[in-house]
Amino acid sequence: MTAFKTIIIALLGLALVACTQQQQDQSGIGTKTVLGGALGAAGGGLLASQLGGGATGIAAGVLLGGLLGGLAGNALDQNDREYMNQSTTSTLETSKTGQSGNWQNPDSGNSGTITPTRTFQRSDGTYCREFSQTVNIGGEVQQAHGTACRQPDGTWKIVE
Repeated sequence: MTAFKTIIIALLGLALVACTQQQQDQSGIGTKTVLGGALGAAGGGLLASQLGGGATGIAAGVLLGGLLGGLAGNALDQNDREYMNQSTTSTLETSKTGQSGNWQNPDSGNSGTITPTRTFQRSDGTYCREFSQTVNIGGEVQQAHGTACRQPDGTWKIVE
């Protein structure tokens, strides 16, 4: 592979990472989606260049690789959310106020806790719980607070 092709692939990959990282806060795209997209773009561009693709082929490889890599990364983010949602539902349903529930994705190592902080009943009879939540993703800890109410079908819905 020529130095020119290597530089083009690197620049396209960096541009993709910069664009997706800038939009992450606004779109809700997770870190693993961004990383998967960047790695997929770099791999797709590299593969296309090694197969003798011209500039158009390399660009197509970068785009296709970025798309497929982003989809794979998003699936990992969804697994974290599934672990978190299962723990949240169980904790809101069965834990006493002040008693934390924990979750951990054994594949990613990401984890979190949810702690009900107050239980109350609305004037319409709906039971609600205020909670605090801590999430550790890749060593970065984030905290949030909210309120969830039990729906008529028994599920919990975050209302604020």
